[in-house]
This record gives sequence, structure tokens and C-alpha cells, in this order.
Amino acid sequence: MKTKIVATIGPACSDYSTLAKMATEGMDVCRLNFSHGTHEDHQKTIDIVEQINKLQNNHIAILADLQGPKIRLGALENDFVALEAGDQIRLVTYEVVGNNSRISIRYDAFASDVKTGDLVLIDDGKIALRVIETNGIDEVLLKAETPAKIEARKGVNLPDTSISLPSLTEKDLKDLDFLLQQDIQWIALSFVRSAKDIHLLREKIEAGRVANKPGIIAKIEKPQALSNIEAIVDASDGIMIARGDLGVEIPMEQVPMIQKRIIQLCQKKGKPVIVATQMMEAMISSIRPTRAEVSDVANSVLDGADALMLSGETSVGKYPVDTIRIMQQIINQIEDYEAIYYRHEKPNDASHPRFISDSVLFAASNMAQSTNASAIIVSTHTGYSATRLASHRPKAKLFAFSGNKFVLRQMNLLWGIYGFFDSSLDQADKLMNHLNDLLIEAGQLQKGDRVIHVLSTPAWSKGNSNTLRLGEL
Repeated sequence: MKTKIVATIGPACSDYSTLAKMATEGMDVCRLNFSHGTHEDHQKTIDIVEQINKLQNNHIAILADLQGPKIRLGALENDFVALEAGDQIRLVTYEVVGNNSRISIRYDAFASDVKTGDLVLIDDGKIALRVIETNGIDEVLLKAETPAKIEARKGVNLPDTSISLPSLTEKDLKDLDFLLQQDIQWIALSFVRSAKDIHLLREKIEAGRVANKPGIIAKIEKPQALSNIEAIVDASDGIMIARGDLGVEIPMEQVPMIQKRIIQLCQKKGKPVIVATQMMEAMISSIRPTRAEVSDVANSVLDGADALMLSGETSVGKYPVDTIRIMQQIINQIEDYEAIYYRHEKPNDASHPRFISDSVLFAASNMAQSTNASAIIVSTHTGYSATRLASHRPKAKLFAFSGNKFVLRQMNLLWGIYGFFDSSLDQADKLMNHLNDLLIEAGQLQKGDRVIHVLSTPAWSKGNSNTLRLGEL
């Protein structure tokens, strides 16, 4: 398998037995959703994943997803507030128990940020209200565009409004303090609007951790992010196309082509990309996905996603293990299709400090295609060479060796990468033969296979892949 599976952890799958079965069926990354659960809950999952990695000799990664500035309504006197089309209601930023005339919204600058005519969407876009007027301080008058049934604490989206909330909330900062004490490979930042949001999170990570710094995944779910997408991709270590909020904040018919364009951009930039939300949502309650969901998973693989993410399907669904197994079956079927491979992107910036390495890795993928090589083998300290190789989507197997288990787990998100731990990589003598023997012993290669080694000269020079060697086992 080359396309990876990210599974969200929740009550349905947080025990050791279920997580171990999910790992066996093909789960590559565990997502911890910090919109839910306590630090104690997440600590338990982190500990279980560590156990599974040791017992299964695996490299399952952990992706911690920060909640971000999610806007929600407050409490209501009754179960819901019913509105007819044209009815008016006030959203207020002070705390009240809501009724048919006013409901509190947990967004202090709401009245100063919105303007007349702005659209306000509630409950994943199911309810649409339009701003009539705002006092600029703490109250906004809105009109219902359709009949509506507003429930307490539902999420709010503001597709027409440039919100002034910080990208990292007080809760996010507390969660980040907890995460930087853990062995976390990736941190996802919600509601990214510009590269500045990424830079701020990176500063916090740099200040709070000396070694084994988690990579940053930028979640694309705001219109402002689409306007700044290239700078965001450059600033981040990976991208998540969060189609849930994105499909509410922009016209939903635009999402499929945006998904394709972002995946293409990430491959060009050598950054991993995750496609998320409603991939197999029917399996929350059904033993089988819908035909449309099967097609969605298949098309995301065809588009070239590094990983596909499951949310409620595994966190609260009835069939978390079956969901992983069926998604794996779909991925395996589509990966027989030749057109998904060898999407080479030639380096064109000769002034870039990685230009030589990038050119060598580009050549490795080209060579694998022209020689029908079985595998490309790379040794890496940081995972950079593996990341660039994966972005070229070679059909040849990609084997990445590292003496750093954190790096191996981080690479488990990357398309096509098979990671192997080896603590003797600093021994340059006979390195290629040593790695070949390990792969033959593991049953990954056999005598007669044609393989390409990506090397550094002088041997094992960090961050300096500059040599290719083609040979037969």
C-alpha cells in the first residue's frame, strides 16, 4: 500500500484491542482530536500506540489536531429555537440563556467583524442567516433565509467575514504545552488563514522543544487560506484539505477542483497532503460504505493524496476496524492503476539550498521508471529525502532507513514510504549491501531485483543526497 490511512481516535476505538486490530488492517496514523477528550484521554491513546509500535514492530504516527478558533452558540432555554423564513433574531456576545429573540455567540468581536449583508451559517451550513444590522459592540440583528431549527452550542461559520480571532486560542496553547511533552510527530493547525498562523505555531514549537520537533499540518478550511495557499504550503510541513468546514465556507461545488489543485501544488512543493471529512461516513452506522463514498476514496487516491482521513467513522462509529479494512481494499484496487505513478516535478530553482539533493531525487524517480526498478532505497536523518521521493510518486517501492524512531514515525504519513529502523547507518562501509540484505531477509526484495540507492558523498553526509547507484541484487 502506498496511500496512507489516518484514523481519528475516540470512544469507539480507544482501547488497546481495537487499536491493535486497526493497525493490523492498515492504520498508519492516529489522529487525536483536541476538540474532544481530556489530556488524560489522549495520554492513554499515546501510551497504547507506543505499546503497539513496540509489539508489532510498527511506526504508527500520532497527529494531534488543535481545535483552533471554532465559533459556537451558547446555551438555550429549551431544546431548540424555531424560526420561519424572514424571522429576525439577535446574536449577542454577552452570556445569556438563549430564546426566540436572542442567542449568545462565543466570539467577542462578532459585532465589530461582521457587516450588513454577511452570511452567517449554523450547524455545518444547515441554517442560513443574513446580517441586517450590527451595533458594532455586542449585538447583531439577523434574518432567517429559510425555516430553521437552531440547537444549543452548534458551530457557526462566517464565509463572508474576515474574523479577527487568533489562530491559537488559550485552549490551543494549553493543549500545545501538553503535546510538546509527548512523542507527537505531527500537529494540525485549524482554520489557517495565512502563513503567519504557521509561523506563530512554529515559534511556539521551537521555544518549547529542543529535539524531535513535530511537523505542522495546515488545515485548509477557510476562504482566506485559498487566497494564500501557496505561501501556506511553503510555510507548513504538510496540508490537510478539511472538506467539512471548507464546503460550508465556500460553494460546495468548488471543493472537488480545489482538492485537485491543492494536491498538485503539494506534490510540486514536496509536501504531504491529507484529504479529510466524510470519506466513508455511512460506516458510522452501516457495515458498508455507499457507492459514492467508495468513488470518493478512489478519486482521492487517483488525485494523488498522501493520506486519507477517517473521522467519526472510527472515533464514534460502530465498525472502526471494518472501516480501515474496507478503505484499504479500495486503496489497493486503485493503486493497480498505472496513471497514478511517476508524477515527476523537475526542480527549477538552482539557487535553492536543496537544489542538488532535489535534482538527484528527481533523477532517482526517473531512473526507476526507465529501468523498471523494484525499489528505491534511501538512508535519512531527517526524512527530507524520503519526502521528496514520495512527492514524485514512483511505482518502485520506497524504503527509508533511519536510526531515529521519531523520524520513522513521522515518515509513516508519507505516500509510499516503508520505514525501517537501523542503528548502524553511520557505518559507511558496505552500507548498500547491508541494507539490501535486511530487505531480502524481511521478504521485501529478492535476488535479481533491480534497485536504486540514494546516497551521500562523502558517505552519510546529512542533508546531502548527491549520488545514485543502480544495481541488481
